Amino acid sequence: QVQLAESGGGLVQAGGSLRLSCAASGRTFSGYSMGWFRQSPGAERELVAAIVWSGVITYYADSVKGRFTISKDSAKNTVYLQMNSLKPEDTAVYYCAADRSLITTKRGGSGVDYWGKGTLVTVSS
Repeated sequence: QVQLAESGGGLVQAGGSLRLSCAASGRTFSGYSMGWFRQSPGAERELVAAIVWSGVITYYADSVKGRFTISKDSAKNTVYLQMNSLKPEDTAVYYCAADRSLITTKRGGSGVDYWGKGTLVTVSS
C-alpha cells in the first residue's frame, strides 16, 4: 500500500523558512514524478513544485520560483520542499503527491495517482 507522509508544516513569520518532508513507502518510485501541491481556503489546489524521481527534471510555479526548492533523497525515499522568504500568501495546506506520468501535466491535481494527507503551513505577517 502506497503511503505518502508529510511533515514539517507549522507557523512561521513572513520572511522565514520551513522545510517540508514527504516520506514515501509501499513501492519503488523509480520512474515516478513527485510533486508538492497546496490549497488555501476558497482556492483551487495548485502544483507548486515537482521533480521526476531521477531528479533530472524539476518544475516550479511562478509564484514560488527563486524561493522554494524541491529535492529528494532516494536512499530515504523522501522528497523535500525547502521554502524560504515565505509570504502570507504561501499559507495553505501542502500536499505531497506521486504520479506514474509527468505530474506537471496535472497541475490542478486531478487524476494524480497518490496523495498524502497534507500539512498546514501558516505564514503570519
